[in-house]
Amino acid sequence: MAEPRSNPGSRGRNRGASSGSGRAESVWGQASTQLDDWLAFEADGGVVAYSGKVELGTGVRTALAQIVAEELDVPFERVRLVMGDTALTPNEGFTAGSMTIQSSGSVLRNAAAEARRALLEMASERLDAAVEELAVQDGVIAVSRHPDRTVSYAELMGGKRFNLEVSGTAPLKRPEEYHIVGTPVRRVDMAGIVTGQHGYIQDMVVPGMLHGRMVRPPSLGATLVSIDEGSVRGLPGLVKVVRLGNFVGVVAEREEQAILIAKRLALRWDETDTLPGSSNLYPHLRQLPTQDSVLVDTGDIDARLEACARRLKAVYEMPYQAHASIGPSCAVADVSPGQATVWAATTGPYPLRSALAQLAEIPPEALRLVNVEGAGSYGHNGADDVAADAVVLSRATGRPVRVQWTREQEFAWEPKSPAGIMQVEAGLGKDGQVEAWDYHIWSPSHVSRAHLASQMLTANLITGQAAPPAPFSFGAERNARSNYTFANQRVSVHYVTNSPLRTSALRSLGGTENTFANESFMDELAALAQVDPLEFRLRFLDDPRAIEVIQAAAQRAGWQAHITPRLRLTHEELAAFGQGMAFTRYENDQALVATFVDLTVEIATGKVQVQRVVVAHDCGLIINPDGLRNQIEGNAVQSLSRALKEEVRFDRRQVTSLDWESYPILKFSEAPEIEVILIDRPHLPALGAGEPSTVTTAAAVANAIFDATGARLRRLPMTPERVKEALKKG
Repeated sequence: MAEPRSNPGSRGRNRGASSGSGRAESVWGQASTQLDDWLAFEADGGVVAYSGKVELGTGVRTALAQIVAEELDVPFERVRLVMGDTALTPNEGFTAGSMTIQSSGSVLRNAAAEARRALLEMASERLDAAVEELAVQDGVIAVSRHPDRTVSYAELMGGKRFNLEVSGTAPLKRPEEYHIVGTPVRRVDMAGIVTGQHGYIQDMVVPGMLHGRMVRPPSLGATLVSIDEGSVRGLPGLVKVVRLGNFVGVVAEREEQAILIAKRLALRWDETDTLPGSSNLYPHLRQLPTQDSVLVDTGDIDARLEACARRLKAVYEMPYQAHASIGPSCAVADVSPGQATVWAATTGPYPLRSALAQLAEIPPEALRLVNVEGAGSYGHNGADDVAADAVVLSRATGRPVRVQWTREQEFAWEPKSPAGIMQVEAGLGKDGQVEAWDYHIWSPSHVSRAHLASQMLTANLITGQAAPPAPFSFGAERNARSNYTFANQRVSVHYVTNSPLRTSALRSLGGTENTFANESFMDELAALAQVDPLEFRLRFLDDPRAIEVIQAAAQRAGWQAHITPRLRLTHEELAAFGQGMAFTRYENDQALVATFVDLTVEIATGKVQVQRVVVAHDCGLIINPDGLRNQIEGNAVQSLSRALKEEVRFDRRQVTSLDWESYPILKFSEAPEIEVILIDRPHLPALGAGEPSTVTTAAAVANAIFDATGARLRRLPMTPERVKEALKKG
């Protein structure tokens, strides 16, 4: 899998001064406008496309290749995508926010169109024919009236460079001309995944590689007092014990040797209580300092609320959640004097390269960062931190080092999705209209991705200093504003500035908790107004796409107009059946999603079993309907797990959810039937699908539980214990 050690600047083909490691960079990326940084044409007819984004299991490698193949008129099989390698690919910042198809897809489409125009102009000279007389099929350009006069892309380029800018003015294909985009092309990596041949970072092997294991502090505020290296002296395979401040790692010839040495190493720590404990989480968050902002403020909210005869106020709560990647984080680093190569499952190759170069004390351009797919994170898990660990241990030993975190270390030390408190108050007029809507969210920032060494766990342990405050807080405002039209609306965000646990991005950021609150509250208002929940929502929607996506899902789900709760108890099974719905337009201007859920609630145990999930999805132009369907199904399963089961618990010193028993996720036996309705809009821009359908599930489940039992769940996850408690309250 690995390449031998060499100068990163010399790897690959000649990318030019503006490409690869020579590119200026920023946290969010500063992608090149040079055509040669995006596309290369090989002598055998193959096309290589370069993307700074990475594959996280969402199928974007396939979708991006479809876009390139379509615009170039070459067979899909001839397009090969190189992703996330700082020696080869453009700097596109992070793969995040459901932006890959919109951003990288758009750039690659324009680059392919630019290349096609340039190739047609070259062919015009070679074939002595006007460009208008030429046609392209399967990478071969022919004169329309003399089809025997042809020249291929490969013959025109022969490994040469274009030396052109991507102008953005090259004509793009019309959707009516598509024959690759919009078709269900099989994922290029699927066969390897199914047969076990697909290489993940955990499978990585490089010549001469050693194995590292971390010895973490027993608690978040612990300080290392002493270390007894004699406790492991003489153990087989020991290469080195590395101690820098509170950073402790061991390096051995073999992995099982490193595991044993890490367990046997004797250390003494000074511990202190630094956490509030998860049982006191929400009162603690409300007491912390905040940075406040108002996103929306229309009308006189306070006066309108006072004038309303019917008012409703509710508080919803979201716990810290883990990424819960099935495989713990892993990385390989090869650091030698003046240069380094790091293989990591990062979502941001260029930003991480900057941070790791600081740890290695070399210039960023001397470090090559190669993305290798990991076990999935959909955000910022421990992948960057373990890469930093590997850099420190490799630098200390002078050899390549593979570092594998343990399951406990992953749960304890990866950044968490922030906890949140959402408070909503609204007033209804006599006609059932929403006269005023007042929304508040309290949450830590959802982003702490590193581009500086000081932002990383490894550096924090070495220096004993906490990471500096992020330059800005982000994420909690996502979908805080409702998607409905209210004349009087106020939306406020209160960023908690010192979160008890380290936080960063997890799929959808604040979209999940805000949609949970907004859509649960819409159902509560519908019940107060004695109106069918679907009809109530439609009263406040004026976007035809929103109305269509809701109605499509409702029809497939077999929704019957009713007033909740229905309290339909199945006495034979002592279970109540309910149906719930939720809608969102992601980030208020992206993909539109409506989710309907059928479930039963066991009255005696409080167990919720979701039988069926129906999702209608509108993300504009669909690149690959099969890949999109898979994406939505995966979103439904993961978000259902988060809604019913997932919660990070901690005591006064450390996270206590350290394994699959204390942090359970959805089982195969608990997965529902999932039906997906795709609404294709080929003449509209393609919008991201990696996150939108994850945000509606929790609210749809909570609304279905209310429909079934009359019990309202306002805290996630909706565990059997919490359902039973809500049932007792009536």
